[in-house]
Amino acid sequence: MKTGQNIKYPVEYSDYIIEYSAENRLDPYVVISVIKQESNFISDAKSPYAGGLMQLTEITAKEYGDKLGLENFNYMDPETNIRIGCFLLRSLIDRYDGVLETALAAYNAGSSNVDTWLSDSNYSHDGRNLYYIPYTETRYYVKKVMENIEDYKNLGELEKGKEGSK
Repeated sequence: MKTGQNIKYPVEYSDYIIEYSAENRLDPYVVISVIKQESNFISDAKSPYAGGLMQLTEITAKEYGDKLGLENFNYMDPETNIRIGCFLLRSLIDRYDGVLETALAAYNAGSSNVDTWLSDSNYSHDGRNLYYIPYTETRYYVKKVMENIEDYKNLGELEKGKEGSK
């Protein structure tokens, strides 16, 4: 199922990424970059709390799967995981007024943490943007996803990944 040949910047499941990015008005390079950071395109990746390409928790997958009208689904299935993950990401971008970095912080650390940070002048001056993220992991996560977006765009990896994708 490997479609990209670049080991540092893999691209797999590009058809699903393109389809569900478009359905959710997302830049597909954002989705690729989230997947790269969350699972490095390992479809059965598991952490203590989450699983799949976009590392969804079971609770979040159920909540957003229900909102999508999905029934009896396996959130670890690559297509389903990308579909739900894109819907979640769009929901977070909308919740945080289109501020991608804030939405990414919420994707990683949870909305309740981000809401707390946004209301604290030590982390946000305007209640929309985080100028400092207190969790090291989340700060690094947002930085890496943003860097990956630019790297993938510069390499044109999505275009290369279209050939032979599922």
